[in-house]
Amino acid sequence: MKRILVAEDEKSIRDFIIINLKRAGYDVVAASDGEEALRLYDDYDGDFAIALLDIMMPKMDGMEVCAKLREKSSTLGIVMLTAKAQEMDKVMGLLKGADDYITKPFSLSELMARIDAIFRRVSISRGVGESQEKKSTDNFDKIEQGEFILHLRGRNIEYKGKIIELTQMEFNIMEFFFKNPNVALDREEILRYAWGEDFYGDDKVVDVNIRRLRMKIEDDPSNPVHLLTVWGLGYKWIA
Repeated sequence: MKRILVAEDEKSIRDFIIINLKRAGYDVVAASDGEEALRLYDDYDGDFAIALLDIMMPKMDGMEVCAKLREKSSTLGIVMLTAKAQEMDKVMGLLKGADDYITKPFSLSELMARIDAIFRRVSISRGVGESQEKKSTDNFDKIEQGEFILHLRGRNIEYKGKIIELTQMEFNIMEFFFKNPNVALDREEILRYAWGEDFYGDDKVVDVNIRRLRMKIEDDPSNPVHLLTVWGLGYKWIA
């Protein structure tokens, strides 16, 4: 289902987004504030592929909506819209669980490229479980490395017997690491694998997702022993 939730309080921008997403074949459900966005999400039983959220909204801001939506779904694609160019807004949105961000003003081509890229990754993420369930054996279901088990159908990771839920992008990153253990991977490689070859963004999203992953899987996130930084290049996974 190409259904997208758009939460934007400025009517002119909201109408512009709605018209162009509909032209591109998306089923758009629109909200003018954060509380309405959450209410609509529940009204549709969470049947959305993407949520496009403005940060500055009345009643409930986009950051809080993002965090609440991420609690409800690990596979929902979340893109933040912000009029602010400050670094902290972008980082905070990603730390709250967003997959990407777009800074206003933005062009139509940029908007559609970002949305289409996230939709493709969401579709792949949601489709993998179904396709593997039909052909699965234990060998296809998981990848084990050290005390970690990456569950391919469940799209989560197990560490010391505890299941850790991952967002779609976090899972894509971990899948790439598990396929390349002990290999130094640069940010561009990780970005292409997790977000797609034609991703219309920068590699900052990789750094923030690594921070989120460290908080989930490292015993001491400030002193990681599994997700290591390779200075000047990117990251290395050591199970």
